[in-house]
Amino acid sequence: MSGRGLFTGNRGCLVDANQQIVRHHSGNLWITCLLTYRAWRSPLSAPHHWTPLFFLDDAVALAAGHRPCGLCRRADYNSYRSAVMRAHAVLTPPTAGDLNRQLAAERLHGGRGLDRAADRRLWVEEIDNLPAGSVIVLDRVAHLVLADRLLEFTFNGWTGPTSRSVRQGVNVLTPPTSVAALRHGFVPAIHPSASQ
Repeated sequence: MSGRGLFTGNRGCLVDANQQIVRHHSGNLWITCLLTYRAWRSPLSAPHHWTPLFFLDDAVALAAGHRPCGLCRRADYNSYRSAVMRAHAVLTPPTAGDLNRQLAAERLHGGRGLDRAADRRLWVEEIDNLPAGSVIVLDRVAHLVLADRLLEFTFNGWTGPTSRSVRQGVNVLTPPTSVAALRHGFVPAIHPSASQ
């Protein structure tokens, strides 16, 4: 399927009994999962069942406020947790519940409805302080931050490389907890289009 990306995501059941999308999310468990795991099949729009979302890669999923799944992506989940632990200089890794609550507080202002784009919490940071894998917003378009360039988001991949020469603070879409994880050792899976 074109544009499906590398991962699927779960933010609860988003459909009603008629399989119509009626909510943006359900609860605070926002995870990023493998596309295939143990030959499990999940319907795309079943009532009373989680509704799969699709993400181009980890950078997009993290920017959306998701974290790696502790079941199907156990190694990535442990790496993310350990990186957050190092970022906060604590001796014990945060629990899944701790991560879920922290990310929930960082991703959205209060609001309702299907379109929550205006409710996204952005924060400002100097671009030189952002690790590769962070996503920023320039001129209302999401861009992937890499060590030497920025790439524009499209549903089919990263494109339009530009210089990372922005000098003022930028609006960051990736929540602070995930930026901290990227800065402290979490290595995201990035779509192959970023290296073309």
